[in-house]
Amino acid sequence: MHHHHGYTWLGSGHELSKDGPRRPIHPDFTSSKVVPLEVAHWLLKPPSFIQGTWTDPTDAVDWFESQAHAHGAVTGAAARAVGAVEAGEDVVGGWYLTGRRFLSVCLVACGPHRMRPEIPCPQRLT
Repeated sequence: MHHHHGYTWLGSGHELSKDGPRRPIHPDFTSSKVVPLEVAHWLLKPPSFIQGTWTDPTDAVDWFESQAHAHGAVTGAAARAVGAVEAGEDVVGGWYLTGRRFLSVCLVACGPHRMRPEIPCPQRLT
């Protein structure tokens, strides 16, 4: 079943600049909550990192927008995002916030992922 998983990360820009833990080959990858370098690699993280799962594109984008707005980020791309989710694409947002913080909000396509079909669903939805 085609669906999207939601992931968020809020942390320092300093953590974001360390790309080692953001790569699956790094020993700390699965325990690190920092956003991966490749969006599909969120699917390799533990299922507990998933903030939500949606089959309805509008519901998925509503969540995406609410996460961004909760931290003061403005997207203004809801219509395009719904189209992307309907097409089975990822939707990715990243914003630098005050205090050198970075917010990442991602809707990652699954069932299977278009670019990484070899990565299984972390929740194995049926």
